[in-house]
Amino acid sequence: MTTCLTRAPRATAVPEVPRAAAPAAEVRTRVVVPLRFPDGYSTTADVVTFHGLVDGKEHLLLGLGDWRGRLAALPDGGTPPLVRPHSECLTGDVFGSERCDCGPQLREAVERIADEGGFLLYLRQEGRGIGLYAKLDAYALQDAGLDTYEANLALGRGEDERDYRAAAQMLRAVGAERIRLLSNNPDKAAQLEAYGVAVDERVPTGVHLSEANRRYLAVKRDHTSHTLDLGDLGELTA
Repeated sequence: MTTCLTRAPRATAVPEVPRAAAPAAEVRTRVVVPLRFPDGYSTTADVVTFHGLVDGKEHLLLGLGDWRGRLAALPDGGTPPLVRPHSECLTGDVFGSERCDCGPQLREAVERIADEGGFLLYLRQEGRGIGLYAKLDAYALQDAGLDTYEANLALGRGEDERDYRAAAQMLRAVGAERIRLLSNNPDKAAQLEAYGVAVDERVPTGVHLSEANRRYLAVKRDHTSHTLDLGDLGELTA
């Protein structure tokens, strides 16, 4: 059975809202969780939940490696913790979808942060903030020829509705007001800075390229200035 989606009128992106440091959040629970990935890599995470996050969602902070040592050294000019804000992606993180690079980025981030000491923020912002069903609707529109941003707009949503105010609250609640940001996305750095977290350095992730996500990665590079070296892909023409 084929499902036909009715396209909403083309919308403009969500208007820019002036940003200010979010109110303080408080640590709710800390629990140690052993992690093991399908490729055999394992580590241990200090998983933290919070009271007072501005969007009311159940975001998680995972402390990995010697994150306590990183924080303790900051007043003396130490290297800030390595931090990745990772937006939830059920299809990529759990089912291994190759339409995006989310699953490999998550796996990479956990190991790199565990090696250096820092935090993975697992943020409940599926589909760039539009939700799981809408993301799958957007996939259907991409199959019809739109790119990932055009598809969101055709559904009447913003190109990217993610807000990192709660991420800033989480970091500040554990004392990480200076960080090294593990991300290819310049908007994450801009938002965290605007919400009161100093980004000392932007550290790019690896490029997890497959035939299925080639166009998706090229659009992120060309449309939103993600720092992705895609070799000889060239400019996106499709």
